[in-house]
Amino acid sequence: MEEADQVTPRPDSIPEVGEDAAASVGVTPTTLTQEEQEELRSELAKVEDEILTLSQVLAAKEKHVAEIKRKLGMSPLNEFKQNLTKSWQEVTTSVVYRRTSETLSQAGQKATAAFSSVGSAISRKLEDVRNTPTFKSFEGRVETLKTKVSPAESTGDFGEVLNSTASAAPPPEATPEVEVPPADSEEPH
Repeated sequence: MEEADQVTPRPDSIPEVGEDAAASVGVTPTTLTQEEQEELRSELAKVEDEILTLSQVLAAKEKHVAEIKRKLGMSPLNEFKQNLTKSWQEVTTSVVYRRTSETLSQAGQKATAAFSSVGSAISRKLEDVRNTPTFKSFEGRVETLKTKVSPAESTGDFGEVLNSTASAAPPPEATPEVEVPPADSEEPH
């Protein structure tokens, strides 16, 4: 029972880079012998040296890659374009893209059919309105008005009647007389 009470609790957080490895696993340096501590310190120094060496090698390799790309004329912008093109090709060949494209295409076709149907329905409705007795009566009254206003003979086309009525000049008695003084006359001072 005493052993269960003396269990070392687990650390609350993950150790950060550079933290003491022995402290992160719950082992205190006092439980290690002098020889074990020296061995671990030696191994730690060796691993840190290897990390430093690998970092230097990686930096040298990255520099070498950059130089090769420069000699080949590969700029970061060209590389970006190539990556973008490759990514776009991967997207367009994906199953999700194809399904979405097909769905949108079908939706577009249905929308086109619906708009065409609505346009036809509106056309039919306007034709129905034009054939109603009320519209015929209105058309007849406009025709009568046109014959009274203009001496030209009517052809009976409603659109023509509206255009000619709209463009006809008002009768002379409807325009007020305005006196405009001559431009060369001088007013008394």
